[in-house]
Amino acid sequence: MGSGNDFEKYAVAVIIVFGAVIIGGLMAAAMTFGHRNGFLFALGGATAAWISGNALLLDRPRIYALFVGIAALMLVGSTLTLVL
Repeated sequence: MGSGNDFEKYAVAVIIVFGAVIIGGLMAAAMTFGHRNGFLFALGGATAAWISGNALLLDRPRIYALFVGIAALMLVGSTLTLVL
């Protein structure tokens, strides 16, 4: 039987995969509908999420939280450009 740490690794993997699918979907939708700003917001959100992953590896929780917040705001901005 695995330990609780194994479940955490799988949970993080699921979060990463579905996060990538969502960000990729936002980028594809923005390109499909011709929303350049939406694409750029999604690209910025993906970049901020990538930076946050590196901050987590370097054990910098405040930088991680900052970039996760930036990514979330940019992805909300991308969604709003598609909706409005």
